[in-house]
Amino acid sequence: MKSLRIGTRGSTLARWQAEFVRAGLARYGIATELVIIRTSGDRDRQSSLRVIGGKGVFTKELEDALLDRRIDLAVHSMKDMPTALPTGLEIAAICERDDVRDALISGGGLKLDQLPAGARIGTSSLRRQAQLRHYRRDLEMADMRGNVDTRLAKLAQGDYDAIVLAKAGLERLGKAERISEIVPPEVCLPAAGQGAIGIETRKRENELSAAVRKLNHDPSRVAVEAERAVLAGLEGGCQVPMGVWCRAASGSLIIDACVLSADGSESIRESRTGALENGRELGRSVAAALLDRGADRLLRLAGRGVEHS
Repeated sequence: MKSLRIGTRGSTLARWQAEFVRAGLARYGIATELVIIRTSGDRDRQSSLRVIGGKGVFTKELEDALLDRRIDLAVHSMKDMPTALPTGLEIAAICERDDVRDALISGGGLKLDQLPAGARIGTSSLRRQAQLRHYRRDLEMADMRGNVDTRLAKLAQGDYDAIVLAKAGLERLGKAERISEIVPPEVCLPAAGQGAIGIETRKRENELSAAVRKLNHDPSRVAVEAERAVLAGLEGGCQVPMGVWCRAASGSLIIDACVLSADGSESIRESRTGALENGRELGRSVAAALLDRGADRLLRLAGRGVEHS
């Protein structure tokens, strides 16, 4: 097999993920090279993701490069991936998932319950903002863009009292010691696919797909696909106030999901258990249950309508 071209964003975290995939393929004797591609989300680091468009803002240019055959595979954070992929592309593998939880980093090492009333929390995620507002209505939420180092620098210079980032990303960059508190899922459910690295390829390229699938971790794939089924059932993108977490326990799949109003004043939460082999079906049933309980109204209020089929 010829040397494979791995497409990746240029951020430190994205490059870490691409190097992780590169090392994994190298263990099977597969040579690779990295191709850095700037996405629209990388070019505009000031505007809110809700303004520039949450769906595909970190993936479209990579997918265009795949379709144009400028790269052979693209490495993504699965939480950035829209549920509908371009025609001709597929997720060939999902690597073993890291910790799904969010992490709070505060200036003085304070935990969430210790932050003073009116504390300013930096996060670009409407999901995090809504859930943290639901837990503590006295906190002030502020949009924050930039890579991990930029966000940590903004915290250090006092722009925020605390920031919230994915624990997995901090660990991958060797910055886990900065964490003040791991936010429990009871307070803040993660984004669909959080903590998982996905590898996207063109369809019907059997030799390439077989090579990439060597890095697939089936339990992680089952869980992520179930979460994405919830997201698809709600027609939600990256920037909607919802969280979902699927995991295996005692031979079954468990899904917890929530949809909130943007201001956090209302929350609908659903938990279901199902068979390991029925992850997508379980995810769809969770989405249907949330819609039956009024999730579509909350999503419309947040600017993301849901159409019933």
